Amino acid sequence: IHITINANTKSSTMTMAPIWNPIRWRLSSFAILLLAYAGQLSSAIPAPSLHELPKTTSLASSPSKSHSNDDANPTNNNPFHFDPTSQYPRPSLLTSSSPFSFLLTKWIQANSLALLEQAVEDHNAEHVATSPSLADSLSYRRCIVLPLDDRFDPPVGVFSHNHVQTGDKMSLSRNFWEAIAKSKAEVPWLFEVTRVEGVTSPRVQVPLDEFHPTSKNLSRVVGGALDFRCPENYAFLPHWMMKALGLRPRDVVDVRLVTTTPPGSAVKLRPHSNSFLNIHNHQAVLETELKHYSALTLGTTIPFDYRGERFFFDVVDLRSAPRGERVGTAKVQDCDIAAEFVRAKDEMEKMKNERDRKRRSAESE
Repeated sequence: IHITINANTKSSTMTMAPIWNPIRWRLSSFAILLLAYAGQLSSAIPAPSLHELPKTTSLASSPSKSHSNDDANPTNNNPFHFDPTSQYPRPSLLTSSSPFSFLLTKWIQANSLALLEQAVEDHNAEHVATSPSLADSLSYRRCIVLPLDDRFDPPVGVFSHNHVQTGDKMSLSRNFWEAIAKSKAEVPWLFEVTRVEGVTSPRVQVPLDEFHPTSKNLSRVVGGALDFRCPENYAFLPHWMMKALGLRPRDVVDVRLVTTTPPGSAVKLRPHSNSFLNIHNHQAVLETELKHYSALTLGTTIPFDYRGERFFFDVVDLRSAPRGERVGTAKVQDCDIAAEFVRAKDEMEKMKNERDRKRRSAESE
């Protein structure tokens, strides 16, 4: 035991260096051996993929019902809903067979996420280093996507309040705000989210919609920005946008500031439910809710809320101004765009079922 006397404060300090040093050395050696052994096991045992999710049965229903049910009641069976425990189960020290297995599970999970983040960071660093200009280096990022939730809802008085899921706004990192300033982009500020061939995980399999076939192979969506507070190398998207691109939480996509999206002149929307058309002055409701979308993408399914009920619409046709050409994306904000409804999806399903019934009855006769 060492006793040290301080002459200035007339105080003494007692330390147990001779006893503590061997104990500290043994603990440090044990920690080093534990990390080394965990590293060997994690390299030998395949790390669980961050995209592995439980098999879903809720999506086996009709497309019109699956959209509304997934947003209204997100569950662990919904691959578009972010739940860390369903992506990689959180280990418990009480249920683990040993403290070592608990630490090993935590190690493998943290290692998988760290490798993913590092790969995205390396790609973005290479892009910044090889970009011809500062504006170009800021206007593009490869990002890990997560779904928006109510925690991103702006305060009362902000235009997008209560429209986090019923608009095309996404939360992006600050570099995109700097890119807007450097490139002097005009309003509306639009961003293109694109699946990356060979990088983004396979699409989430959803039932084929025979009334909306263009939605199956959609690879890019254009939208606006909710804020620029997102962590670097991440992007938060509305649920409908993740569904349109077939993305799971922590998938990897490319996000880019775009300035060449043409203004829209006309759009045709297919309601999933005929009940929306029964709303008094539903055209005015549509025009009001459409203001929360900066742009539209052909093949997507967009949601509107009206009096506590969520309605879904397929974008089946999109025309640009001034020549009326059919385009894949078009601006809606600050544009004089004519919106038209086509026959509702539930009505088309009824007509199809009636034709099938008559055909079967004719064949039986």
